[in-house]
Amino acid sequence: MSETTGVPAGPRAVADLDLRPALEAVLMVVDEPATEEHLAKTLERPARQVADALRELADEYTRQGRGFELRLVAGGWRFYTRPEYAAAVERFVLDGQQARLTQAALETLAVVAYRQPVSRSRVSAVRGVNCDGVMRTLLQRGLIEEAGTEPETGAILYTTTHYFLERMGLRGLDELPELAPFLPEAEAIEAETQEGVPSFDPDAPDSEDADDKTEL
Repeated sequence: MSETTGVPAGPRAVADLDLRPALEAVLMVVDEPATEEHLAKTLERPARQVADALRELADEYTRQGRGFELRLVAGGWRFYTRPEYAAAVERFVLDGQQARLTQAALETLAVVAYRQPVSRSRVSAVRGVNCDGVMRTLLQRGLIEEAGTEPETGAILYTTTHYFLERMGLRGLDELPELAPFLPEAEAIEAETQEGVPSFDPDAPDSEDADDKTEL
């Protein structure tokens, strides 16, 4: 804020920023090692000055025993967690990966995977309940995606995504387990429910399946 006008000051010019904090800010968002030359150009400073500041930061983090380090790798600089704290990082990452899908979400995802491209009403018919809430959640999680419309009805069709394949450890849909032993039961369920399937409102909350109200 300006001392004379009381109006918030505008952003400082890049060249006027304190170098070391500026380097930290930039390195926090890089997704690959940043070269000294690139950092120098970005921050409008001499490359030698930037190189010295980077090494000072790296030494400082080591002296302080921080849980991360600034490392020169493949010609560029990037933050890394220290090896001695690998157990903590591994626990955190694995806990996130072990988050389970609800039973409703698993069933809905399976229907989409084996019947894609498929509409919401068809998925609901197969499961016998309103699946709109779970379908929205699967969309938000990136496990399914829109894939055009059904010519006869104009209903939106859905397919699984590349992210779905990654999470399931599959190279392609042809690696999905064989479904033949379960088809008679699945076809019977759909035949029984198809005629009486209500016209579901995609924006209405689920009322028929309590599990569908639970997010993934």
